[in-house]
Amino acid sequence: MSRLPELRRDDLTTAGQAVWDLIVRTRGSHVVTDAGTLSGPFNAFVHAPDAGGPLATLGAALRFDSSIERRLTEIAIITVASHWRAEFEWLAHARIAREAGVADPVVAAIGRGEEPAFTATDEQVVYTAVRELVTTGQLADASYAAARDLLGDTGVVELVALCGYYSLVSFVLNAFGVSLPAGAQPMWPGRS
Repeated sequence: MSRLPELRRDDLTTAGQAVWDLIVRTRGSHVVTDAGTLSGPFNAFVHAPDAGGPLATLGAALRFDSSIERRLTEIAIITVASHWRAEFEWLAHARIAREAGVADPVVAAIGRGEEPAFTATDEQVVYTAVRELVTTGQLADASYAAARDLLGDTGVVELVALCGYYSLVSFVLNAFGVSLPAGAQPMWPGRS
């Protein structure tokens, strides 16, 4: 059960409704639950629209307008989700990663916190950079050089921003105890 009241659009101020509309416009109506509330981190975003609006805009830009290929973006997101044990983020993005072409054994290994046996060098480069960022807050020279060779300067900036954004989303999900959808199985059972 979420620690925040689950709000419907009619419960919100004008500013909150504008954030709601932005979220639905950029993510799709599937983020609205059967109960008429927003799923995932988005309920928190509408509770604080002055922060939530810019966050929703940033998230949409990083996922949909990035120079980084979707498959690699999803490697980054699930690596962040696994590190922070963000169940909702994992549930949503492990599926998207598979749909984007990430192999099941790679997704499963990332979820277990193990080094995947990559067959794609670009996935290895992104995973290594993201793993270093979330575990140390740093990026070693060799990892930086490999990421820059693969993604260019713009892509590395986007990758670092993506890691920061999805760490923030993980914090929102974990701090407010955002529940998984009914019937969904947690990746890390028994975790409080």
